[in-house]
Order: sequence, then structure tokens, then C-alpha cells
Amino acid sequence: MRLSIIPFLLCLLPAFAQQAELRTPPPGKAPRINGPSVYGVRPGKPFLYRIPCTGERPVRFTAKGLPQGISLDGATGILSGKVPARKGEYRVQLGASNGAGKDGRLLRIVVGDTLALTPPMGWNDWYTHYTRITDKLMRQGADAMIASGMADAGYQYVNIDDCWSRKAGSTDPEIGGEPRGPNGEILTNARFPDMKGLTDYIHSKGLKAGIYSSPGPATCAKFVASWQHEEQDARTFAAWGFDFLKYDWCTYGSIAKEKSLVAFQTPYKLMGGILPRLDRDVVFNLCQYGMGDVWKWGAEVGGHSWRTTGDLGLEKDSRLPGFYTIGLRNAKLHEFAGPGRWNDPDYLLIGTVGDARNQSAPPKPVALTADEQYSYMSMWSLMAAPLFYSGDMNHLDELTLNILTNTEIIAINQDALGRQAHIVRQNEDELVLVKPLEGGAVAFGLFNLSQAPRKMRVTAKETGIKDGRELRDAWRQKVAGKMGVDFEATVARHGVEVFIAPVQGRRQTR
Repeated sequence: MRLSIIPFLLCLLPAFAQQAELRTPPPGKAPRINGPSVYGVRPGKPFLYRIPCTGERPVRFTAKGLPQGISLDGATGILSGKVPARKGEYRVQLGASNGAGKDGRLLRIVVGDTLALTPPMGWNDWYTHYTRITDKLMRQGADAMIASGMADAGYQYVNIDDCWSRKAGSTDPEIGGEPRGPNGEILTNARFPDMKGLTDYIHSKGLKAGIYSSPGPATCAKFVASWQHEEQDARTFAAWGFDFLKYDWCTYGSIAKEKSLVAFQTPYKLMGGILPRLDRDVVFNLCQYGMGDVWKWGAEVGGHSWRTTGDLGLEKDSRLPGFYTIGLRNAKLHEFAGPGRWNDPDYLLIGTVGDARNQSAPPKPVALTADEQYSYMSMWSLMAAPLFYSGDMNHLDELTLNILTNTEIIAINQDALGRQAHIVRQNEDELVLVKPLEGGAVAFGLFNLSQAPRKMRVTAKETGIKDGRELRDAWRQKVAGKMGVDFEATVARHGVEVFIAPVQGRRQTR
């Protein structure tokens, strides 16, 4: 009996061992400005940006070189207004100070044709609330984004997924009723009594709001969608104040019976042509699961990001948890990503999350070890994927926030060069991803896919990092040594180590 239980206990040991280390050190009291170094907006459109900044509050913010029409609230760090009608680039010097110190950073505001110059970041409710989503829960999500420090690390979007419109034929008074008004305008269900009030609330915090629809007659959950009302719905979304649209293929399959490239492109090309004509910028996410190799043409039809695979929440585990399977598929598409055009492998499902196969069940902690969750965040960041958390914002524990808010890992994702990491080594036991960064810096991740800790070695030739360059441990935010002919690190089972070779003289430390 004693011998039979030993293998079972050995299987549990990796999970128990994870509790020992929180990798990300806490932010200091002095201010540190985070977030992207470049931001895109179309000419003449509204502008809203909350300066991401850690440090002890209150913090006083400054901004020099702002375009005419944009102003700063020095107490909140919220930039707002309307950008000039002419294209151009503005170099804005941001500042932040408190009793413990000060910080400064350059932000390039690019007024032009391209949005999402870095991968969008935020929260989407789907994998927590499913059909239960309400106005109140969305406001709580926005509140938590501020209170938790996620906004200070760079998360911006608060996005509603499915189930906000009305469900045709439903007898439930909360979600049923006539789907459209007398003029054809789409109507919200009773759980969302005031969409404009909701986006105003989100915007008041300096955050942005996202919404969801489908080109088909109904959404995936069978709520009313935008088929034959595309322009009207887009204008409604803009009038309500939304800044992001997730457009999910869903029931459009009943319209496009022929599975051709033209059929895959048509609904997205239609909506992608409408959105730039609206009176506000709307980032466009194509949620169609990689059909027709969408990464090859998504940007051409107006998309800023596109799902490359099926739903991660439904991906079955194999030898490895399902996020590795999804991530490895997405990692092969590095050549198609760049500023304004991002490969999207679905959301970050760490911490406390609902069950996609049993949506009525309450959210619970994910069945991933801490090392696996660090690997998940690392892979998405190196792949320049949109960083949308979809766990429970009302249950953000210490580990989850430690993973989500590491500003050096996020800086890899938000790097202005916009290159997705490429695979330099992949076998059954190891994965090595290398990502070129702005100005000649390089980031790389060593992923241990095996069932036990192992030493992993990477060469200067593989990384493109010259002998003698200093390396920085991005998770622990400290110097890790120098790159020689090669570099070695011990990596935990299903774990990761991420290193940066910074450009000499660039700020990397707190």
C-alpha cells in the first residue's frame, strides 16, 4: 500500500512546490511610468489614455509636447481630448513625481491610419461570467482594474463579450424582448440598462470599453447579432462610446455555406470598411478561429488582431496543458505579426476562471501550477499577443497579480518594434523563443516542456546576442549575468525563464 501511493504523491509534488516563489518583486514607492512608448490614433478622433504608473499615491503627472486639443489631468494621469485632423507624430515627454521620487518617459503619439501599434491589453468577461454578465459586473471589472494595479501595469480595455443584446424567443424578462427598435437599432437586454452610462463610467477612469457582436444573425450564445445591420450597429456602438469590437464568426456559418476564402473574408471586409468611417477609433478583433489562414489577410480587411486557433478554454490537455498546444500553433506565425496586426491565441486563463464546458459552474482556481502560469504569460508576451485576462476580477490573488503585472515582461509584449518571437528550438522537452526588441535589444524565453526540472542552454548564435552582453532576468527584475558563447539556466518542470539583453544605457531597472 505504501509503495502504491508514492507515484501519486510524486505527481503532486510539483504543484505544492510552486507556492515557494513569487517572482515579480513589488513596485517601489517612487513613481515608475509603464506602458507602451508609442500610441496610434486616427486624425480628428477622440483621444483617451491613462498613463500607467506604479508608485505610492498621490502622484503628480506632467506632459510636455502634447498635440493641440489634448489635455492632461495632473492628478489622475488621464490624457483626453481630440487629436488634430492632420497626420503627424508628437513626441510627448511624460513625467510623474511623488514624495519618494520622480520618473520620466517619452510617448510618441502617432496620428495616422494605424491603430493598435502595440498589442491591446485588458480584460474580457467571457471565461468568468458567460451568460450571466451584467452592467454591474462590468463596472466591478473596471474598478478592479484600477484597484488591483493592473491599469498601472498597462491594461486598458474593459470588454463585454456575448450576451448583452436580447435573445430572440426567450421568455426570460431579463434577456428577452424585441431585439431591435422601430428604426432597426439593436437593443440591449435588461441587464444593460444604459450602455452610454457604462462606457462613460469606464472612460471616467481613463480606461477603454469594448463590445462584442457577430456578422451572423445571432451570436454564439444565440443573442441577436449584426447580420444585415452592420453599419447601423457599428454606428450604435460608436454612439454608445465603445473603443473595441470583437466580431465572432458564430452563426455566419449558416449564411456562408461555401467555405471559401472569399466567404471567410466578406463579413470582416464589410465591417472593417465601416469602422474607420466612425467618429471614434474602434480597434477591430477578428474572432474566426484561424479559418482561411486569416493571419495572411486579416490586416487587409481592416483587422488589428485575429484569432489563430479555436477557443483555448475548450482545448483539451494532453502531455501538456492546453495553452501550450494553442501557443505553439500561434508561435509558428511570427512573420505575420507587426504594429497594428497581431496574432491572437485567445485569452489569459490563469488565477480564478470559469469552466467553458460547464458554464453554469462558479469560477474556481485553474488546474495549472504556478510555473505553468508563469509560462503562459511569458509565451503570450514573447509572441506579442494581445494580453486580455479573462479570469475573475473579483478574485485576484497574490500569485495571479504577480504574473499579470510584471512590467518588464509586459514591456517585452509592448515593445514598439512589434516583432513576434520566433522559435529557434523546439522538441519534446524544450522550447526556445527569441524576440528582437527596439533599438537592438533582445528577449528570449527558455521553456521546459519536460516532466522534471532541467538545465537549459542557449547559444549566442541562437539568440543573436553578442558575447559579453549583460542579461537581465525579466521575471525577477535583476541582472542575471552575461551572454558568453552560450548561457545556461535551470528551468522548473513546465516552467520558464525569460531574459533580456538590453541596449546599453536604456532604462531597465526600477
